[in-house]
Amino acid sequence: MVSCAMAIAVVLSVLPPVAHADESNNRQVLVRDITSVEGVRENMLVGYGLVVGLRGTGDRQQTIFTVQTLANAMQKMGVLISPTSVVVKNVAAVFITASLPPFARPGSKLDVTVSSIGDAQSLEGGVLLMSALYGPDGQVYAEAQGPLVLGGYSAGTGANKKEVNAANVGLIPQGAMVERDTSVDLSGFKTVSLLLRNPDFGTAVAIAAAVNKEFNKPVASALDSSRVDISVADASSQTVTMLISRVQSLVLNVHTPAKIVVNERTGTIVMGGDVKLSPVSVIHGNLSIQVVTTYVAVGATPVGGLGQPGEAAAGGDRKGKGGLDTLQPIVVPETNLTANDEATQSMRLDEGANVDELVKGLHAIGTSAHDVVAILQAIRAEGGMQAELEVQ
Repeated sequence: MVSCAMAIAVVLSVLPPVAHADESNNRQVLVRDITSVEGVRENMLVGYGLVVGLRGTGDRQQTIFTVQTLANAMQKMGVLISPTSVVVKNVAAVFITASLPPFARPGSKLDVTVSSIGDAQSLEGGVLLMSALYGPDGQVYAEAQGPLVLGGYSAGTGANKKEVNAANVGLIPQGAMVERDTSVDLSGFKTVSLLLRNPDFGTAVAIAAAVNKEFNKPVASALDSSRVDISVADASSQTVTMLISRVQSLVLNVHTPAKIVVNERTGTIVMGGDVKLSPVSVIHGNLSIQVVTTYVAVGATPVGGLGQPGEAAAGGDRKGKGGLDTLQPIVVPETNLTANDEATQSMRLDEGANVDELVKGLHAIGTSAHDVVAILQAIRAEGGMQAELEVQ
């Protein structure tokens, strides 16, 4: 099958300049929803350990580090074993991951995720032995232990095996306990810096203006599109905590950016419904060419015996001087070509139409998801789409 797409013609005209942004695109949000405080963040933890109590679904003998870890753990308990002579299928080596909150103190509990790193079939029914969790600096910040909770299972073997979700990854709710104080001392902050999750100059200026209006004096300034600094001394707040709480509770209007994200590999399109287009006409058609080769028998030739070629009757057997000859059919290829040129589909959108209307119209004329991606790219290249197009 050979398939090729016909040319896509896109006729566009440029929209007249707009003096002010459409207020309907604005939405009210809290400052805490679009910013984070610099220096107040989570930290990643990782550890290595053993999951025991499996029902024969643990690591096999070829996973050497599992047996070595088991031997080390047994040695700490006062039992000496030889790693080369141990075959245990109820144990699995795992990596443990967790996130340490910014104000975690000793005794706080954390959720941990346990993932198999060997050839274990399933961690169902397993219990994690006490394992240390390390931070980026190599220090131990928490200890993890407890029974695993799985979101899937694996049953049977070979052709009768059934798997649902991931049976090699489990969760231990509140399975780790913080051992080291990592709380951030806010009293030493001279400046509170707000970092925008989606950098935008207009949003940064709006945040600074909202803070200055709240305190009735210039205490905040937008340094760039992603950072707003607030002076703690000028704010005259009792504590930094109260200052941050007051600022994060402010409400402001945020303009939704015009952006379209497309994934050509999967045909996924994510867009804002308010993205506007210039007047556009789209012509789309498909030319499908199919080539099929079949083999047709046109005769036969004798094989075997001592008979002479050519003495055999067409379609029958005959006895030669040395025995019975058999006939082998003669086949030749026969090629059939079919061309299907579908009728061209067209659509037109008036000025002010959005991308959602465009996509619905393209689906109505029979375009696939990949065709929609190609058409959006063509419109963006011509300058008829007033939005940022991100292709993944």
